[in-house]
Amino acid sequence: MNKKNNIFLAFVFSLPALLLMASTTVLAQPYGQGTYDANVPYGNETSLSIATNGNVTIPITPTSAGAAANGSSVVTVTSTDVQGYELYIRALADTNLTNFSSTLPASANAVPASLALNTWGYNTNASSSFVGITLTDTLLRSTTGPRSSGENTTITYGMFLDLTKAAGNYTTTVIYTAVPQTD
Repeated sequence: MNKKNNIFLAFVFSLPALLLMASTTVLAQPYGQGTYDANVPYGNETSLSIATNGNVTIPITPTSAGAAANGSSVVTVTSTDVQGYELYIRALADTNLTNFSSTLPASANAVPASLALNTWGYNTNASSSFVGITLTDTLLRSTTGPRSSGENTTITYGMFLDLTKAAGNYTTTVIYTAVPQTD
Protein backbone atom coordinates (compact mmCIF):
# COMPACT_ATOMS: atom_id res chain seq x y z
CA MET A 1 0.00 0.00 0.00
CA ASN A 2 1.49 3.32 -1.03
CA LYS A 3 1.04 6.24 1.31
CA LYS A 4 1.35 9.73 -0.08
CA ASN A 5 2.88 12.49 1.98
CA ASN A 6 2.93 16.13 1.01
CA ILE A 7 5.41 18.48 2.59
CA PHE A 8 4.61 22.20 2.69
CA LEU A 9 7.13 24.81 3.74
CA ALA A 10 5.63 28.21 4.47
CA PHE A 11 7.93 31.20 4.30
CA VAL A 12 8.03 34.41 6.28
CA PHE A 13 10.26 37.24 5.19
CA SER A 14 12.21 39.29 7.63
CA LEU A 15 14.14 42.51 7.46
CA PRO A 16 16.13 43.88 10.39
CA ALA A 17 13.92 45.35 13.14
CA LEU A 18 15.14 48.85 12.31
CA LEU A 19 13.77 48.50 8.80
CA LEU A 20 10.45 47.08 9.93
CA MET A 21 9.82 49.97 12.28
CA ALA A 22 10.64 52.64 9.72
CA SER A 23 10.40 51.62 6.08
CA THR A 24 12.24 49.49 3.59
CA THR A 25 14.93 52.14 3.15
CA VAL A 26 18.13 52.58 5.07
CA LEU A 27 20.11 55.78 5.38
CA ALA A 28 23.23 56.08 3.28
CA GLN A 29 26.72 55.71 4.66
CA PRO A 30 27.84 58.41 7.12
CA TYR A 31 29.56 61.42 5.56
CA GLY A 32 33.03 60.53 4.32
CA GLN A 33 32.36 56.75 4.34
CA GLY A 34 30.29 56.43 1.18
CA THR A 35 31.53 55.30 -2.22
CA TYR A 36 31.86 58.17 -4.66
CA ASP A 37 29.79 57.84 -7.84
CA ALA A 38 28.42 54.45 -6.78
CA ASN A 39 25.13 52.87 -7.84
CA VAL A 40 23.43 54.97 -5.15
CA PRO A 41 24.48 58.61 -5.51
CA TYR A 42 26.46 59.87 -2.56
CA GLY A 43 24.18 61.13 0.21
CA ASN A 44 21.03 59.36 -1.04
CA GLU A 45 19.08 56.65 0.74
CA THR A 46 19.70 52.98 0.01
CA SER A 47 17.06 50.28 -0.15
CA LEU A 48 16.78 46.58 0.63
CA SER A 49 13.94 44.20 -0.27
CA ILE A 50 13.44 40.44 -0.11
CA ALA A 51 10.98 38.21 -1.98
CA THR A 52 10.45 34.54 -2.77
CA ASN A 53 8.62 32.56 -5.40
CA GLY A 54 6.20 31.20 -2.77
CA ASN A 55 5.69 28.16 -0.59
CA VAL A 56 7.35 24.86 -1.43
CA THR A 57 5.32 21.66 -1.88
CA ILE A 58 7.24 18.39 -2.07
CA PRO A 59 5.08 15.38 -3.01
CA ILE A 60 6.67 12.10 -1.95
CA THR A 61 5.58 8.46 -1.94
CA PRO A 62 7.60 6.66 0.73
CA THR A 63 8.82 3.07 0.33
CA SER A 64 9.88 0.49 2.89
CA ALA A 65 13.56 1.22 2.12
CA GLY A 66 13.02 4.99 2.08
CA ALA A 67 12.36 7.43 -0.74
CA ALA A 68 13.97 10.81 -1.36
CA ALA A 69 12.33 13.92 -2.77
CA ASN A 70 13.14 17.61 -2.95
CA GLY A 71 11.77 20.99 -3.91
CA SER A 72 13.23 24.47 -4.21
CA SER A 73 12.54 28.05 -3.25
CA VAL A 74 14.16 31.07 -4.89
CA VAL A 75 14.85 34.05 -2.63
CA THR A 76 15.55 37.35 -4.37
CA VAL A 77 17.29 40.15 -2.51
CA THR A 78 17.41 43.57 -4.11
CA SER A 79 19.73 46.09 -2.48
CA THR A 80 21.26 49.40 -3.46
CA ASP A 81 23.51 49.36 -0.38
CA VAL A 82 27.09 49.89 -1.57
CA GLN A 83 28.38 47.58 1.16
CA GLY A 84 26.15 44.62 0.18
CA TYR A 85 23.93 42.39 2.30
CA GLU A 86 23.77 39.08 4.16
CA LEU A 87 20.97 36.51 3.76
CA TYR A 88 20.04 34.21 6.64
CA ILE A 89 17.68 31.25 7.17
CA ARG A 90 16.06 29.75 10.29
CA ALA A 91 12.95 27.92 11.42
CA LEU A 92 10.31 30.09 13.09
CA ALA A 93 9.31 28.04 16.16
CA ASP A 94 10.05 24.38 15.45
CA THR A 95 12.64 22.62 13.31
CA ASN A 96 10.33 19.62 12.82
CA LEU A 97 7.86 19.28 10.00
CA THR A 98 4.55 18.46 11.69
CA ASN A 99 1.40 16.63 10.67
CA PHE A 100 -0.83 16.81 13.76
CA SER A 101 0.95 14.51 16.26
CA SER A 102 3.37 13.05 13.70
CA THR A 103 6.70 14.82 13.16
CA LEU A 104 9.59 14.67 10.75
CA PRO A 105 12.71 16.01 12.47
CA ALA A 106 15.27 18.24 10.84
CA SER A 107 18.51 16.53 9.91
CA ALA A 108 21.24 16.47 12.55
CA ASN A 109 23.76 17.26 9.78
CA ALA A 110 25.80 20.35 10.70
CA VAL A 111 27.70 20.09 7.41
CA PRO A 112 26.22 18.95 4.09
CA ALA A 113 25.77 15.16 4.00
CA SER A 114 23.22 12.52 3.03
CA LEU A 115 19.96 12.61 4.95
CA ALA A 116 19.28 9.97 7.58
CA LEU A 117 16.03 8.04 7.23
CA ASN A 118 12.95 10.09 8.21
CA THR A 119 14.65 13.49 8.30
CA TRP A 120 14.64 16.63 6.17
CA GLY A 121 17.14 19.40 5.41
CA TYR A 122 18.20 22.09 2.96
CA ASN A 123 21.15 23.18 0.79
CA THR A 124 22.06 26.00 -1.56
CA ASN A 125 23.93 23.98 -4.19
CA ALA A 126 21.15 21.65 -5.48
CA SER A 127 23.15 18.58 -4.43
CA SER A 128 21.97 15.48 -2.57
CA SER A 129 23.76 16.64 0.59
CA PHE A 130 21.74 18.58 3.16
CA VAL A 131 22.06 20.31 6.54
CA GLY A 132 19.39 20.57 9.20
CA ILE A 133 17.62 23.83 9.83
CA THR A 134 18.00 25.46 13.27
CA LEU A 135 16.13 28.03 15.35
CA THR A 136 19.04 30.47 15.03
CA ASP A 137 19.95 32.51 11.96
CA THR A 138 22.34 30.66 9.65
CA LEU A 139 24.20 32.60 6.96
CA LEU A 140 23.25 31.56 3.41
CA ARG A 141 24.95 34.30 1.42
CA SER A 142 27.14 37.35 2.00
CA THR A 143 27.66 39.83 -0.81
CA THR A 144 29.55 43.04 -1.35
CA GLY A 145 28.34 45.91 -3.45
CA PRO A 146 24.84 46.80 -4.60
CA ARG A 147 22.47 44.31 -6.24
CA SER A 148 19.98 46.80 -7.66
CA SER A 149 18.68 44.30 -10.24
CA GLY A 150 18.18 41.63 -7.57
CA GLU A 151 20.21 38.55 -6.74
CA ASN A 152 18.68 35.07 -6.57
CA THR A 153 19.57 32.38 -4.04
CA THR A 154 18.04 28.94 -4.60
CA ILE A 155 17.39 26.88 -1.48
CA THR A 156 16.67 23.19 -2.09
CA TYR A 157 14.73 21.29 0.58
CA GLY A 158 15.03 17.53 0.70
CA MET A 159 13.64 14.63 2.71
CA PHE A 160 14.15 10.89 3.02
CA LEU A 161 11.05 8.96 4.22
CA ASP A 162 9.99 5.37 4.78
CA LEU A 163 6.56 3.85 5.42
CA THR A 164 6.68 4.40 9.20
CA LYS A 165 5.63 8.06 8.85
CA ALA A 166 1.91 8.75 8.81
CA ALA A 167 0.52 9.92 5.48
CA GLY A 168 -0.55 13.55 5.33
CA ASN A 169 0.65 17.11 5.02
CA TYR A 170 3.75 17.98 7.05
CA THR A 171 4.46 21.70 7.50
CA THR A 172 6.78 24.19 9.13
CA THR A 173 7.61 27.87 8.74
CA VAL A 174 11.01 29.04 7.51
CA ILE A 175 12.24 32.63 7.88
CA TYR A 176 14.62 34.32 5.46
CA THR A 177 16.27 37.50 6.75
CA ALA A 178 18.20 40.02 4.63
CA VAL A 179 20.51 42.43 6.47
CA PRO A 180 22.26 45.43 4.85
CA GLN A 181 26.02 45.71 5.37
CA THR A 182 26.37 49.35 6.32
CA ASP A 183 29.51 49.57 8.44
